Amino acid sequence: MSQDAITTDNVLVQVDTSVFYRITEPEKTVYRIRDVDAAIATTVAGIVRSEIGKMELDEVQSNRSMLTATIKEQVRAVVDDWGIEVTRAELLDVNLDAATREAMLQQLNAERARRANVTEAEGKKRAVELAADAELYSAEQIAKARRIQADAEAYATGVVAKAIAENGLEAAQYQVALKQVELLNKLGQGAGNQTIVVPAQALEAFGDAFKMLKGR
Repeated sequence: MSQDAITTDNVLVQVDTSVFYRITEPEKTVYRIRDVDAAIATTVAGIVRSEIGKMELDEVQSNRSMLTATIKEQVRAVVDDWGIEVTRAELLDVNLDAATREAMLQQLNAERARRANVTEAEGKKRAVELAADAELYSAEQIAKARRIQADAEAYATGVVAKAIAENGLEAAQYQVALKQVELLNKLGQGAGNQTIVVPAQALEAFGDAFKMLKGR
């Protein structure tokens, strides 16, 4: 048997059902029903339309077993007074018309496209966030290195200042002499043969530096 029904979300479906029965009390059947098959078909159609009219399409598709059990129970209750016993009732299929199937397919494709766009957008957003995190980390590392360098320079300055405070001008002259010797050493480490021209005043300064270092 096949009949149309409309769900609560206004989708027209065609429902195929099958009902098996047997006559248990012929006297009731003959007295009350002229065409048993037609009577049962009409009863089933009414029950199916009523039950599906309470459900949305998704519920119809996902609750077929429950819908089958409900149809069987209600048909059994009706035909029992006719001297008929329902032995089996099945909901065979729920079909959609071509226009509805096409609309649902378009909706499904649109949803897939939307999800793909959302996934792509989230991926781009995550890439930007990762790049920003990397840039922030790099900036933090640079700032940390600068803080360490500044702390070291501050410490060195503090040591020199303390030495000058404790030892007077001699400590300051020693530091200057040390820097001069370091500079001369770097000049002497140049690659290849080279000639270094040093002013006389510079030589005297370096001589004083060596004397101070030797004296230390």
